Amino acid sequence: MAGWTLWRALQLDTALGALLPAGREAVSWATMAAVLVLARLCEPASELHIAETWYRQTALEDLLGVPADLVNEDRLYRALDRLLPHKRALESHLVARLRELFALDYDLLLDDVTSTYFEGPAAANPLAHRGYSRDHRPDCKQVCIALVVTREGLPLGYEVFAGNRTDVTTVEEIVGTMEARYGLAQRIWVMDRGMTSEENLAWLRASGRRYLLGTPKSELRKWARALTDERDWTTVREGVDAKTCLGPEGAETFLLVRSVERREKERAMHTRFGQRIESGVARLARRLSRARRPLERGPIERQIGRLLAHNPRAAGRYVIDVVADPTTASGLRVTWTSRPEWDDWARVSDGCYVLRTNIPDWSPEDLWRTYVQLADAEAAFRIQKSDLALRPIWHQRADRVQAHILVCFLAYVLWKTLEQWQQRAGLGHSPRTILEELRTIPSTDVVLPRTDGREVRLRCVVRPDHAQAALLDRLGLDLPHRLRLTPPLAMATPV
Repeated sequence: MAGWTLWRALQLDTALGALLPAGREAVSWATMAAVLVLARLCEPASELHIAETWYRQTALEDLLGVPADLVNEDRLYRALDRLLPHKRALESHLVARLRELFALDYDLLLDDVTSTYFEGPAAANPLAHRGYSRDHRPDCKQVCIALVVTREGLPLGYEVFAGNRTDVTTVEEIVGTMEARYGLAQRIWVMDRGMTSEENLAWLRASGRRYLLGTPKSELRKWARALTDERDWTTVREGVDAKTCLGPEGAETFLLVRSVERREKERAMHTRFGQRIESGVARLARRLSRARRPLERGPIERQIGRLLAHNPRAAGRYVIDVVADPTTASGLRVTWTSRPEWDDWARVSDGCYVLRTNIPDWSPEDLWRTYVQLADAEAAFRIQKSDLALRPIWHQRADRVQAHILVCFLAYVLWKTLEQWQQRAGLGHSPRTILEELRTIPSTDVVLPRTDGREVRLRCVVRPDHAQAALLDRLGLDLPHRLRLTPPLAMATPV
């Protein structure tokens, strides 16, 4: 019932009712679309599970007036097909509605890219390719998804790209698409370092767009002197210091940031990867010393290359050579040394990163706090992949894949709306906890025999316990005392 309340609060019932007007179908496509999205929000699963199990265990049969036997797998798949053509209209509707509900100002937008992989060959999908997998599934084809969210993490829109598309090539397309839909207002675009290239920067500057971008780790080298200079640093948060430096051409500001927590994390990673490399080299040296026949140099060098590739965070620290050694049966010996200059630079740069912006009048604290809001975009992907089961994709048809992603996007809008209600009610940041708690409120059927032999059947909502009642009150939700009864009867149906 909470999901249906969210659906109506966002006025998706009326929006889809207009986009998918009722025809000769037994159940309107707008209603079936609501079932798909609410299932994705409450208990992500396949269309078959929705039809055979999930729908029958909810109060939607009473709330929507749709008998369970009319919610079948075929109708749900056809609803996906009907929903997809209205992606852009739904995004525009939600932008306007979220602005009304939460007084949003779309002055700052966060853009990030993720990937989601397929189970199966996905042969019929031209966007399905192997590429850099954030899910650690390079063996599977995937698609890439660029998501744009507000500073509060509320989604504005998304685009789907081929699975082998690099992040940096999506910037012009996603920015242009969003501005074509919602205007060229003086927004600030915030993106991570994977989206940064000189071509993108030139395009953003030439068009007068404002930006705040992460930079590659290599950018730190240009600011080595400033990093070691202890003057002008400002504490932006406990354990985090920052200072601004004017760019070489004066058109940009660079923000140098150093974090104690990040420094400890990076040093621990260097130690761990370094130990792996040294242990691997030691094992290889023992193997060469114990060999009973001559060995070729090439395979040994390739093995060292793989060892360094698997431990990239410390690979630059070591110089490893395979040299001839006539005193051993293998004829080879491994030597290694560490580069002291690598250790010197690590002591300076660990825990540091650089941001760049063409916003001239913001303080270091403003820039840093704005950039860390990218965590909201990253959290959006985590929520969609885990709580809303965006991955893996089981659909094989290209249009069904797009429709699956749209359903996940709409469910995420409901998720973030509930999260906003939670925050304003002082109830934390966990919509899943709210949904699970409300799910335990049952309804029951009361059967009253009449003197004429017939029965009066009433479906009533069981009174929530004290904690549930307090939760509903804080959220401003009202449970109905009675639900409409539609055959077949179901006992103890969760609301």
